[in-house]
Amino acid sequence: MFSVKDWVDTRKWRNWAGNVNGIPTQSLLPHDTKQLSNLIWNIQKQHKTIRVTGAAHSFSPIAKPDDIAISLHNMRGLIDINRDTGEATFWAGTYLFEIGPILAQFGFALANMGDIHEQTIAGAIGTGTHGTGVTLGSLSSQVVMWGIVDGLGNYHEHTRGDDDLSKALHISLGLLGVLVKVTIKTVPLYSLKCQTIHYTFDEANKVWDMMIREHRHVEWFYFPGTERIQVKIMDQIPIVEQSKKSKTVEDLKNNVIENGLLYIVSEVCKRQPKATRWVSNLASKSVPTGVKQGLSYEIFPSPRKVKFLEMEYAIPLEKFHDCMEEIHFTLKSHPFKVHFPIECRITRGENGFLSPTQDRESAFIAFHMYKGMDEKDYFRWVQTLMRKYNGRPHWGKMNHLTKVHILELYPNYPLFLQLREKYDPENIFVTDYFKKLIE
Repeated sequence: MFSVKDWVDTRKWRNWAGNVNGIPTQSLLPHDTKQLSNLIWNIQKQHKTIRVTGAAHSFSPIAKPDDIAISLHNMRGLIDINRDTGEATFWAGTYLFEIGPILAQFGFALANMGDIHEQTIAGAIGTGTHGTGVTLGSLSSQVVMWGIVDGLGNYHEHTRGDDDLSKALHISLGLLGVLVKVTIKTVPLYSLKCQTIHYTFDEANKVWDMMIREHRHVEWFYFPGTERIQVKIMDQIPIVEQSKKSKTVEDLKNNVIENGLLYIVSEVCKRQPKATRWVSNLASKSVPTGVKQGLSYEIFPSPRKVKFLEMEYAIPLEKFHDCMEEIHFTLKSHPFKVHFPIECRITRGENGFLSPTQDRESAFIAFHMYKGMDEKDYFRWVQTLMRKYNGRPHWGKMNHLTKVHILELYPNYPLFLQLREKYDPENIFVTDYFKKLIE
């Protein structure tokens, strides 16, 4: 979680996983749009670069500051809500965990969320953060208006339409400007019933197509090399808050089993990599099953206290079975020292220029490695595999994209670059990481 004290007291910056580090020359905390605009105007005249670092939850260097680091921590909260349309405008520095309780006071909720809620809404939108549900989109898809400060310090508001700028802002990576306010299309407040079930790999494969159409949310956790899948199903139910007993039980599961035990066995695997096969089998049998229910924002997130590295790719949904069969076939021989589960989710297609779905129903497959263990061979295999299935990496996860790769995967990337040049003519948002993506 972001700490103002750490931000002020240290010149060093690092992301949550600790795999990306930076030493900004300045760390700034603007309080409003006018102050931010003035900062950007002065910085661009000095030919320096800016990165808004959010909550530092990206695994790629997308938020790494080379010169000036900016946090929107002081630009948070609800600005306005239209009770008739359900459109809510937030300051873009608002953290996801703050949004659910705020909206609930007015009888509204986000249509969908991921399972981590530490990010800022700006960071989540800028990278295409998503949950799961074949009829549902990413957080970026819920935006109806963006308010940005461009590379010259000018403020712009843009309402979503079928125009090129909307498609570029959909997932903009912070390259068109600093997102300072955002209007979200919310839905009436709702609750979820979450069921966690164990299936064999073959059983889960047989019911996948039916399951993702019959349930609001479906998520798989495949334990590498094992025959067991943890399936998580969530469906909408009449409004009910999570009970104190349920919260206590969930806290116990999360802190003792899913985080405490995972940390212990992960440390064992780090010291004795040969133990990963045994640990993967143990984990597949030990993950708790059960049912819980509560308001959507209470049920969506899961605490992630054990640090890891992650790659995630979107593939066309129709390729999912073949891809998982190949993953299972390969990992049964345990060629890689990995014990973290592979997470599988789905979303509807989105037409943003940089959306990994490219307007097609997609399966997102996420691969993890415990921080401190050698991920190179495993992630190299993942990259090769995903190329075979036309996979596009999540922008906030580890990847090896270059401009050549992006042009192959995103046919409208040249249009995005044209707009980027218009809104950032001095390249104030182009850090070293982005140079290889646009030059």
